[in-house]
Amino acid sequence: MAAWGERLAGVRGVLLDISGVLYDSGEGGGKVIAGSVEAVARLKRSGLKVRFCTNESQKSRRHLVAELRHLGFDVSESEVTAPPPAACRILKERGLRPHLLVHDDVRSEFNDIDMSNPNCVVIADAGESFSYQNMNKAFQVLMGLENPVLISLGMGRYYKVTSGLMLDVGGYTKALEYACGVQAEVVGKPSPEFFKSALREMGVEARQAVMIGDDIVGDVGGAQRCGMRALQVRTGKFRPSDEHHPEVKADGHVGNLAEAVDLLLQHADK
Repeated sequence: MAAWGERLAGVRGVLLDISGVLYDSGEGGGKVIAGSVEAVARLKRSGLKVRFCTNESQKSRRHLVAELRHLGFDVSESEVTAPPPAACRILKERGLRPHLLVHDDVRSEFNDIDMSNPNCVVIADAGESFSYQNMNKAFQVLMGLENPVLISLGMGRYYKVTSGLMLDVGGYTKALEYACGVQAEVVGKPSPEFFKSALREMGVEARQAVMIGDDIVGDVGGAQRCGMRALQVRTGKFRPSDEHHPEVKADGHVGNLAEAVDLLLQHADK
């Protein structure tokens, strides 16, 4: 593999995943991953452009940012690219009226959306709301549409919280795809459009940006398909087998965000 200087040369912008990179979510607001608060601060002081790119769909963006700020992170809502606001833009642009299968804490993101007589289903990480009754209702809505539209906020398989690994939205989305014979439109990582929107908001081209995440497929693979470089941290949901993934090869593996920032500040934008 090429030297770090070659792999990180010309980087002007950094996209940061949140869960598993900055902190592990969980009871009491979660737990900071060692060194990550200062790592974010150092990145911001460096002059590199920084944006947070998350698939978080159990919390509103306001709730998520408040949680991060309480843990000591310097972050504002305007710096976070998240699936719910992106989905709302799509719904308005296309005149879609959703049936929501989402967590109660994220429903506020859809307050300005018409949900009468639904003509699509929006599914997110609904947590305990993934009951048979709620899944079956989403199934019935889709089967009742002449042209069913299923929008999934992310497509993750699982994620890590302080108590362990948790099943993510992807498995539930796949169940609806199979039962209804539809293909979901993914709003969130690894969708190329989601990464492109984050790059536009950050104001850098893909070749000038690097993604730092813990998900070999959603973070690393998704970013690379957009022409970005991507580093995987060995925190969060990282598994040793990720370093030998059959389809995705990270541009580098680092112990944690602090180590990634050390390398970036040494080699980026050179």
